Amino acid sequence: MASPHSLAIVTGGCSGLGYATATALINAGWHVCIFDVNKDNGDQIASQLSASNCHYEFADVTSSGSVELAFERLQQKTKQSNIRLLVNCAGVAPAKRTLNRDSEPMALADFANVININLVGSFNVARVAAAIMAKKNSIDQDNSRGVIINTASVAGYEGQVGQTAYASSKAGIIGLTLPMARDLAAVGIRVNTIAPGIMGTPMLLAMPENVQSALASHVQHPKRLGLPEEFANLVLHIAENTYINGETIRIDGGLRMPPK
Repeated sequence: MASPHSLAIVTGGCSGLGYATATALINAGWHVCIFDVNKDNGDQIASQLSASNCHYEFADVTSSGSVELAFERLQQKTKQSNIRLLVNCAGVAPAKRTLNRDSEPMALADFANVININLVGSFNVARVAAAIMAKKNSIDQDNSRGVIINTASVAGYEGQVGQTAYASSKAGIIGLTLPMARDLAAVGIRVNTIAPGIMGTPMLLAMPENVQSALASHVQHPKRLGLPEEFANLVLHIAENTYINGETIRIDGGLRMPPK
């Protein structure tokens, strides 16, 4: 799918799975724009990835105005590029139980914030990207105009203790996948979701070795943490394999999460 004028948007591209995805896309010949709230380092990170093929736009995925403005700025800067791919990686994963040890309820704002960033934020960026793809992109040999890839989690299937908000947000993304693919089929846009297991992002790799080993112990094979590069490779495959549509794909080494 990548061509000299193909542009991919990666939300949350300044770190973790988003950073690995942006790197892989650039290496595969894509132009990449990172949407992220990291104002302090966004431009520097994009330049480090590729001075010519990557740039950064500030975007708060929870704000319709912020996302729409980011797309407007992007189109002004890259008038000859077609947005062919969106990869939604922006998200948060706080842990908090429904009731704390004193049987006091979780603040509703804490629950709503996770849903707003992970689920509503993914839809927010996808809706604007889809409109641009539908209006501006020509069809390719498969009558396709673009691809949207969202990021869920195995927690969307097997949420653990303390993951009511996170698991709900990721289950929502899984549930969003097929109806959005059906919505956008008429304009030639595919929609898929990746549900990663325990991935070796910098945040997780900073944990003590015994904690990492305990997490990996539930993986069937290979018995290790997933690599962000493996997630990115799956993104590339979905982008190129035009018959994958409306699907959520687990990448977890056969992991099924225990209650805690």
